[in-house]
Amino acid sequence: MSQSPFTRRVIALIHSIPSGRVCTYGLLAASAGNPKGARQVSRILHSCSQKEGLPWHRVVNRMGRISLTGSSLDVQKGLLMSEGISFDPDGGLDLDRYLWVPSGLSFS
Repeated sequence: MSQSPFTRRVIALIHSIPSGRVCTYGLLAASAGNPKGARQVSRILHSCSQKEGLPWHRVVNRMGRISLTGSSLDVQKGLLMSEGISFDPDGGLDLDRYLWVPSGLSFS
């Protein structure tokens, strides 16, 4: 099954997130052309991470938190910490410090 242009753009953007940085579902969606497509980004991560070799752990929610639960949360947090990202005692990370914004995306 072929991938939609949106899916291909999201995959390319996720591959572009540098080590030690994160991006949000919503920013990825907006940059890929669908500002309301955050849930689509989540589905793409779920279905394509392994076969596309995506650095899935670098995608967090708009609050700077990991959306996964249980052992998956621990895995994602561990991967991010191994890249130098630190978390506050409540489990959030500082988006002002770690957020990667795709080029060409503005906040006007």
